[in-house]
Amino acid sequence: MELAFQPTELLLPKNNTEIDRWPCIACDQYTSQPDYWERAERFVGEAPSTLRMIIPECWLGEAETRIPAVQQTMRDYLAAGILETAVRGGYVLTERTTPSGKRLGLVGAVDLEQYDFDEAVHPAIQPTELTVVERLPPRVAVRRGAPLETGHVMLLANDPMRTLIEPLYAARERLACVYDVELMLSGGHLRGWAVTDAADLQKIDAVMRAQQAANGGALLFAVGDGNHSLAAAKRCWEEKKAELGPDHPLRHAMCEVVNLYDEALRFEPIHRIVRGIAAPALIEALTDALPETVSPRQPITLVTAKENVTLSVPGGGDELAVSTVQSVLDRLLEENPGASIDYIHGEEAVRALSREEGTVGLLLPPIDKNSFFDILNARGRMPRKTFSMGEADEKRFYMECRCLA
Repeated sequence: MELAFQPTELLLPKNNTEIDRWPCIACDQYTSQPDYWERAERFVGEAPSTLRMIIPECWLGEAETRIPAVQQTMRDYLAAGILETAVRGGYVLTERTTPSGKRLGLVGAVDLEQYDFDEAVHPAIQPTELTVVERLPPRVAVRRGAPLETGHVMLLANDPMRTLIEPLYAARERLACVYDVELMLSGGHLRGWAVTDAADLQKIDAVMRAQQAANGGALLFAVGDGNHSLAAAKRCWEEKKAELGPDHPLRHAMCEVVNLYDEALRFEPIHRIVRGIAAPALIEALTDALPETVSPRQPITLVTAKENVTLSVPGGGDELAVSTVQSVLDRLLEENPGASIDYIHGEEAVRALSREEGTVGLLLPPIDKNSFFDILNARGRMPRKTFSMGEADEKRFYMECRCLA
């Protein structure tokens, strides 16, 4: 049985005296706050950085001109010897310190043959949310010509007994530390240890095989973050696998597995910002779509510069309030071509943006992570941008790299 999550070769900066400039936050954060990315640019300066190996979604409109520079940077870093193999045939155990606590993870490679973003397919590894295929082309274009990958994909493991990651962390003092770095712009702290000992690898292998065997066709890993990047990797592999054969590095994608039951893993709702549709029209459309007879119900709040309005919408159990809200917003956006929507992490950011003229914020309720896998197995994919694992500054930072050639 091929393992869905496997050891791999991972690269890290060699003798980097400016290691704090190297990691940067996931590209799909701060999409409505370009000032964050401008500050990141100033902080990095001329130092080698993963910031030069990605295209922040904030600048996705410039992807055509940025893609060649990103791919050239990867080639330059390899040619200059900036990167070296830090882990060969193993994993990196991670400890990310944020205001929520210390979140643990295990970085390795996911087998793309056991993942699919097609809603009609139900493999061992699935997205938690619907994939917007229109968002894939820039990511596919980057990966097609890239000699390296650096990832922000996070897979959620349904491991309430804490058998996969936590035993390694308890024994971390005997592992070699491969990085220990303060993250830029209030990102917290990140430490990593190489997991290459044969006994450790055998234990991980045994746990993974037991979990896959006990899975019984249900969901093994849920893609918590970075689904569109993983979907782009899948598409690239499907394009090339007949030509390259089953053992090519493109068959796998680097990711970090995190236990759903990690105390420092918080689930936050992803809120909405709507521009070009007046608050009264939004309230009327939502009210018309919310039958009073349906229960249980959850509150959502519309925020403008002048007022807050709370509505009670169906939600609870397998039903999600965001499903109703998103369907209404999709219809309104189709009826109002000049209107737009953005997806925002954090209530404070929504309230700040909602002070702008012609802008309405929608604050949505959180999802109970303890029933998360039950919801997914019962109803399938959630609507796009349903939840976030923590606030924006708690997202995964790019750190490790992996060769694609």
